[in-house]
Amino acid sequence: MLIRVVRAQGRAALVPTTVSVKLLRGATFDQENLLSDTHLQFIPDFISADEADGYFHALQADIDWRQDRIKLFGKVHNLPRLHQWYADDGLAYQWSGLKLQPQPWIRLLVELRARVEQHTGHRFNSVLANLYRDGNDSMGWHADDEPELGESPVIASISLGATRDFHLRHKVRTQSASTRTIALLHGSLLLMSGSSQRDWLHSLPKRKRVTEPRINLTFRQIIRA
Repeated sequence: MLIRVVRAQGRAALVPTTVSVKLLRGATFDQENLLSDTHLQFIPDFISADEADGYFHALQADIDWRQDRIKLFGKVHNLPRLHQWYADDGLAYQWSGLKLQPQPWIRLLVELRARVEQHTGHRFNSVLANLYRDGNDSMGWHADDEPELGESPVIASISLGATRDFHLRHKVRTQSASTRTIALLHGSLLLMSGSSQRDWLHSLPKRKRVTEPRINLTFRQIIRA
């Protein structure tokens, strides 16, 4: 896996680890076994701290957050986070038995989408917003590989608020099974492309020490049927 770390000001580099991209304690890293068809671009300072503060507080208030329930192993549980789906007309999103109907775009999400599109060169017609209220909220291991996202989806993920660990592990290659961890910083952008959804799983684990909320915006391109 190649992780391209980019500063808003300065040169980019393809690196296995940086101060913001790290391996879990006890894991090993073999530079010769990088998966070159999987690309992650991480921009830790995509949005300045002051701007990120403003976006966080405004979105926390303006998004119509919803609490859904899902069925796991025969039992119904509250989803361990709040969320909402914003998209162009007619673009519903279905996963884990939930079907989210699109909410109309709000001004701040349109503004952030334009910034992401300008930086990445990709177009997005939807965004899944998640609110992790504290370290007890989480996201389990999964891949964003639903058919409506296409064969090699491009997903742009903005983080606002508390720093949270983002874990990655390969689906198949047991010799590459060590978990990679990226600390998703306030105002950062993580761009996932290539075979990142086909070959890799990702998660956001619980962190008891985290007491502050975090908002995550994952911009996507839904393919119309």
